[in-house]
Order: sequence, then C-alpha cells, then structure tokens
Amino acid sequence: MTAEPAHPRYPHLFAPLDLGFCTLRNRVLMGSMHTGLEDHARDFPKLAAYFAERAEGGVGLMVTGGFAPNVRGWLKPMSGTLSMPWQVPRHRRVTSAVHAHGARICLQILHAGRYGYHPLQVAPSAIKAPINPFTPKALGTGGVERQIRAFVRTARLARDAGYDGVEVMGSEGYLLNEFTAPRTNRRDDEWGGDATRRMRFAVEIVRRIRDACGPDFILIYRLSMLDLVDDGLAWDEVVQQAQAIEAAGATIINTGIGWHEARVPTIATSVPRAAFVDVTARLRPHVRVPLVATNRINMPDVAERVLASGAADMVSMARPLLADPQWVAKARAGRVDEINTCIACNQACLDHVFENRRASCLVNPRACHETELVYPPAPSPKRIAVVGAGVAGLACATVAAQRGHTVTLFEAADDIGGQFNLARRIPGKEEFDETVRYFRTRLERDRVELKLATRATPDMLHGFDDVVLATGVLPREVEFPGSSDPRVLRYDDVLAGRVAVGPRVAIVGAGGIGFDVAEFLAHEGVSPSLDTDAWRREWGVDTQYTDTRGGLRAPERPAAARAIWLLQRTPGKPGARLGKTTGWIHRASLKARGVQALGGVQYVGFDDAGLHVTVDGTPRTLEVDNIVLCAGQVSNNPLEAPLRAAGRAVHVIGGAELAAELDAKRAIAQGSRVAAAL
Repeated sequence: MTAEPAHPRYPHLFAPLDLGFCTLRNRVLMGSMHTGLEDHARDFPKLAAYFAERAEGGVGLMVTGGFAPNVRGWLKPMSGTLSMPWQVPRHRRVTSAVHAHGARICLQILHAGRYGYHPLQVAPSAIKAPINPFTPKALGTGGVERQIRAFVRTARLARDAGYDGVEVMGSEGYLLNEFTAPRTNRRDDEWGGDATRRMRFAVEIVRRIRDACGPDFILIYRLSMLDLVDDGLAWDEVVQQAQAIEAAGATIINTGIGWHEARVPTIATSVPRAAFVDVTARLRPHVRVPLVATNRINMPDVAERVLASGAADMVSMARPLLADPQWVAKARAGRVDEINTCIACNQACLDHVFENRRASCLVNPRACHETELVYPPAPSPKRIAVVGAGVAGLACATVAAQRGHTVTLFEAADDIGGQFNLARRIPGKEEFDETVRYFRTRLERDRVELKLATRATPDMLHGFDDVVLATGVLPREVEFPGSSDPRVLRYDDVLAGRVAVGPRVAIVGAGGIGFDVAEFLAHEGVSPSLDTDAWRREWGVDTQYTDTRGGLRAPERPAAARAIWLLQRTPGKPGARLGKTTGWIHRASLKARGVQALGGVQYVGFDDAGLHVTVDGTPRTLEVDNIVLCAGQVSNNPLEAPLRAAGRAVHVIGGAELAAELDAKRAIAQGSRVAAAL
C-alpha cells in the first residue's frame, strides 16, 4: 500500500503515527476533558454523540473525561466510575460511535486523591489540599495495593468495552502526582522517601496494566512535567519518572502542566499560545516513546509549528475541539478561516464543570448538547431580518442562513463584532479576534446580506417574515455631584480609544467590565499574552528548572502604567463574581500591578481635588485625573415596541433582552437557539 502524500500546508500535523501495533491517522489527540456526561448512565447516548461528531471531524486519537477506578477516587460523589462489569455496555456505545468514524479512543483513569470533593478521599499522606475542605486519609500499605488493583481492573474493563487503550492520569495534582511529589508525599516506606520510591506507585500501575491488557493496547501516561507548586518535582526526577514509565510499558507520554492549586494560569486566554511546549521538547531526547505537547494549542499553524520544531510527536487539544468538532477536517481541507477557535475563556467549559453543570462552549453552544441543539434544514425558508451584529446577532444570522433562510443582517456601526470589538482590545483577550474572524467568514459562506453603517428602522424591516432584535446594550449612567464633568468617561469610549486617560484614574464598577478596563489601563507596550518570555517572567514560570523545583521562580511583576483605583459599592472583595476558574487570575494580575481594589464605596462627588468617596463609612479623596464609568449596562431596544404594535413577529435576544453583566455565552447560545427554532 502506497503512503498518502504529505499535506502541503501541514505535513507534520497530518502525518500518520505508527505505534507498532496500530497507526494513528494524524497527530491530533483530543485531550481529556470532563463534561458532566460521564457521571450518569442516562447521558451516555449524549456522550457517544459528542465523541462521534469529533471522530467524524477527523481526530486521530481521543481521550475521555476522567473515570474513577473506585469510589475513593471520585472527583465528587457519584461521579463517573468504571469498576464493575455491568458498567461496560454503556461504554461500548461510546467506543462503537468513535470507531464507526475511523478514530481511536482511550478511557482516562483518574483517581482524584486529595482533590476529591467528598469525605472518602485518600492520599499518600494526610495533607489537606488548599482548594478542598476535606482532609484525606493516608493510605496504608494494603490501601496502596488496593488502589493499584483498582486501576488495573478499570483498564481491563475499558478493554472489554472496546477502548483502544487508557490514559493514566499522573499529573495536575491528582493521586499519582501526589505520590510523586515531595509536597504531598511525606511517607518513609516503600511508597515514599526518595524519588524512586515516590514514583513507584505510578510505575507499578503502568507495569501491571501492561501485563493485564497485553502489548496491543495503547497506554498513555499523563506525566506532570511542570508542577508549578512549591516542593514539586525537580527536573532530574521528571526525567527519571518518564524513563521508568516508558520501561514499565507506556505507549505514549502526555504532558501535564500545573496543579489545580498552582497560582499560575495554565490554560486561560491570557496564557500565550503553546507557552509550555519547551518543557515537552526538553524531555524528548530522554525517551523513545512519542510525546504529546499540550496547553493553549488552538490553531493549525501553532500545532504544525510545534511538531515541525521537533518539540513533540503529537499535539493535545481539548477545548479547541469543544469549540469546533470539525477542526481537523477544516485544517486538512485548507479551510482554516472557518475554524471556530477556542478563545480559552473557560466560561462554559471549566466554569460549568466546577459548578456541577454540564460543560459546553461559549463559541459553540452545541458542544455536549449535540442531540438537543440541532440545526435541520428549514422546512419552509423565510426572509429573516437580524438587527445588530454583536455575537448574539451573528450567531442567529449564521445559524438561520445555514438552515436555508434568507437572512439580512443590519448593523449601525461600520463593522461587525459589537462588544467583542471592545473585549479584544483588553491585554490577554487577543483571542477574541478569532471569533470575529470566524463570524465574518460564516457571513460570507452562508450568504448573509450584511448592511453595515445602517441603523434599522421599522419601515426598513417591512416585508420580513421574522425580525430578530440583537441591538445590544448601552452603558448605564451614574449620577453623583460632578458626574457630568468631561473628565468622567464611559468605558466604551476608553476601550475604543476615543478619549485619552490621565496617569491617575478611578474606575467606578468592579464587575467584569471594570476589571477589563483596569487591565487595559494598567498595561503598556506589548501584551504579555503575545510575548511568552515576558509572560513567564511575570508569573514566575521556569521551564528550564534553573535551580528550582516544580518549575517555579520568583515572579517579576511589572508596575502598572497608571495609578488605578477599582471601586465597587458592594462591601467585600471586588471581583468575587468573576469566573470561577479565571477570576483569581484577574485579581492577582491587577494586585501585582499595584491596582487598589476597594469595596463598600459610596461616591460623594468629583471636583478638581479628585473623587470624594467614603469607604466603609470613612471619608477619602482619591486624587485622580479621570473617572471611568463601568457601572453596568441597560438594554438598547428601541425597535421592539413599534414592531409589536404593528403585529410583527419579533424575537429579542442578547443584551437587548437582558442587560446583565455582558454575557457572550448567553448571547451566542440564545441567538443559536432562536435561529434553530425559526
């Protein structure tokens, strides 16, 4: 059989990978990500559809969300487990769906250890995690042996269920990582002490799984190559562990970056693309099995560059395949502009998981809802008018056109994007450019008639069968003595660059917009998100392990470009309502730059002396040159009343319907669902 010719643009990405007993069709591994569908038998048909769509989209190898080997290993009570034969049939539904599209799939075995949110958790030592209220029970010698046997039992059951292999989760601070790191392993027996004994638990699990499942079973080991916590692994211990895992029978070694308790962001949008690839590259000369690079690899050019450099043999992407299940197929076909790019916001994926909700994706609300949110051809195509080309209107217009409706999109501004055009100006949110690019491509592909710089009127909307109003929001006005002073500015004018801001500024309102404006005003020069070395210095990441454990070094925090006060009326810590998995990053970044965040603020007035406030009842004067108002929004919806009065079919979506804190997740999902029902 002749080999398939190399892909002209991505020869490394689309090169097959021969594992000896099987060949992967490309170098894309869909990384493990818990969706919430793993936890209940009733959801396995949805889980099968979720994986099938990505297998059909061309992924070479995929890994499920984590399944515990027993109840001690639960992430939370009643979470996904594979420990009994009667659980096998539900998994066969998943593996059959994947194999039908020519992909391969491994089940991830994840023992949460001290990260388990329940009182049954166990660990090598009884040391409570800083992010968990429960203290684990230290495993005795017999308990260690029982956990090893549980891993092997799960691997056997996975093989019975038709999985091509398993991934053993040995990173991110879960149980195996807890054994390998001195931070959490204080034992002085055969399972703790020096590096060889600390890694013995992981090595024994790999060795016994290989013995139990045979030579033709993919065995991925997720190795923590950069713990990013104090008392993590030293580099020589990472290498020693990788070599021992390889000798024990691993087929592939995947890269794990950071523990969940680490105070370094690892996958948020502010992290530069491929920021951690260096550490995978550094390990590559020390092992012979294929290595997988991971974290913030979200576009084909990035993936190809990583592989072409020799840093890794495969690239792992989890959230990018939530965002676009056709990512691989589009890259292969040269339709890169059509990729719905993951912007690493975490708002619908990780934030949902940590709130015990089903995961989805801000830019793709169908993710994990493939059987529920469908876009069938319209039985009776209509003429649809969508007013407003923010993300709600863009989602609605493109889905409606995809279904066969004739769509006209009206936008008062001279470009599409709405509030995303402000968001993408924030340092660390440059990825938002990709969403605007994606929708621009969709409008052209789906033949949406776009009328820019056109403020729609009721007369213009005559003759359409349905009208969708996505006219967005306006900044909320705030009144206090001096609020009409020209030095008091609106956030949209600041972010759009329509006004100048002085060296001392107070920001009124500490929600998401207030924090974004603070980031915008605190930075100068190139965003750290676009300068990997600068970002590593700022967060104290040392991929070269220069006299450090865990890949940490002292952070070099740059000073803010301005003196900034971030104020909120509500008592307590500003930013408490930010995203569960990313809010701490924004708070830490601004604190490091010297931004002063104050709660319990009442605004007395503004004059030449500055902004007069009381903070928890104490009078203060903030000597500022400008005030920026970020105190929320109001709906901008002037068309609904006259259209309804005329008996028109009207749908109101996004901020035009509800002007809460700007919520692109809700806006895109609502626009898509309305279009699916038209």
